[in-house]
Amino acid sequence: MYGISLAALGMLATLTTALTIDGYGPIADNAGGIVEMTEAGDLARERTDALDAAGNTTAAVGKGFAIGSACLVGLALFGAFVTRANMSTVNILRPLEFAGLIIGAMLPYYFSAMTMEAVGDAASLMIVEIKRQFEEMPGLRDGTQTPDYERCIAISTKASIKSMIAPGILVLASPLAMGFLLGPRGVCGLLAGNIVSGVQIAISASNTGGAWDNAKKFIEANRLIVDGEVQRKHSEAHKAAVVGDTVGDPMKDTSGPSINILIKLMAITSLVFGGAFINYGGIATNLFA
Repeated sequence: MYGISLAALGMLATLTTALTIDGYGPIADNAGGIVEMTEAGDLARERTDALDAAGNTTAAVGKGFAIGSACLVGLALFGAFVTRANMSTVNILRPLEFAGLIIGAMLPYYFSAMTMEAVGDAASLMIVEIKRQFEEMPGLRDGTQTPDYERCIAISTKASIKSMIAPGILVLASPLAMGFLLGPRGVCGLLAGNIVSGVQIAISASNTGGAWDNAKKFIEANRLIVDGEVQRKHSEAHKAAVVGDTVGDPMKDTSGPSINILIKLMAITSLVFGGAFINYGGIATNLFA
């Protein structure tokens, strides 16, 4: 555990580099948006698209550092919990550990689904508001009126906070419920399954989201050729890529990074309440004892 803790510390020591790499993508993306809004020309947009495509790749690298450090930190906290629970070994072949392992492996999937749904709901509310502004403010089309930006920002902020309540409760309540029902052994299985499954999902979501975003840019750059015909904007291939990018954005920017918090916070919660699990846990097992 000491070596794992040092490895986690070593990865966290590269935080400035990882944040710099991760921040390159949004900067290039915003630059492309500014170019498009100011109508700077096709050449400028092509260059910002190329930078944005590179940014998606570097962002995946930065998120990979964060995921790796979260895995090591979660593993170190897992070891601390095992020590506090006075357990010398964790045997996943035993019923309690195996039950916790199965539940822990499922939690990142459920958590990801909740965050993806939250992004979709917030986007739907934003679309309704934008449509309302276009209907009630005719000057938006010819540039004589200014959009109500504050209303859009308020919708995004309120929706994000409200939608994160349920995932937050899931993260905090899962180890508590497992600890008081099945005891420390069940929590050990829960943490093990959560770490293994969560790392895989986080890496997959980050890489897949960036790949779908770059696939759309690849088509928009007129580089996709099928049967000798260039697939341009508004083609069937481009429409499919837009759908993929719509799914990929919340995967790489919401679900993937947030799983890091899921892994670490569940381990921290288990460690903090480890004493309570030892003294008062195992209610379900005591009933059938």
